[in-house]
Amino acid sequence: MTTELLFALWLYALVSSITPGPNNLMLLASGVNFGFWRTVPHILGITFGHSFMVFVVGMGVTGVLTRWPVLHVALKVGSVVYLLWLAWKIAHAAAPEMGKSAGKPMTPLQAAAFQWVNPKAWTMAIGAITLYAPGTDIWSVLMVTAVFGSTNLPSVSLWAALGTALRNALRNPRLLRVFNWGMAVLLVATLWPVLIS
Repeated sequence: MTTELLFALWLYALVSSITPGPNNLMLLASGVNFGFWRTVPHILGITFGHSFMVFVVGMGVTGVLTRWPVLHVALKVGSVVYLLWLAWKIAHAAAPEMGKSAGKPMTPLQAAAFQWVNPKAWTMAIGAITLYAPGTDIWSVLMVTAVFGSTNLPSVSLWAALGTALRNALRNPRLLRVFNWGMAVLLVATLWPVLIS
């Protein structure tokens, strides 16, 4: 991979990882509701889960979805249902003062599994493989995977840190409720591209 292509890949990974989407909105909400350190497992789950997804997509899963369109439809339906459920959970998250028993952040496994029903994660993975590893040889796929993993971790961490910074400002349960409902609405809004395609 040439230096120019590597830089383009890095820029693609950065822009797609740091811009708003389901993962980043959930991390922002988790940072507000649970703080940064309790959100770290969620961050790591996203980073490793998405990197694994990029690798698997590069090794041919998109061919399976193309060959059996019904699986693609099932994935879309599952994605919509799961994102709506997550939006409901975010909207009803408890105030930080209520302690750990009132709710808990995503585990690494939950966050990694979420990548498979996250429309933005699919778009990022397919776009990266199509543009930067079109021959899907193992070394190109590993390079794309490594660039995404190393770029994704600091990008998503910023969203959790931002949520943590907002935490003190949202100690008022009424303000927190408004914030959580706002995050839930934004998460549902991320479904728009899936619903119109």
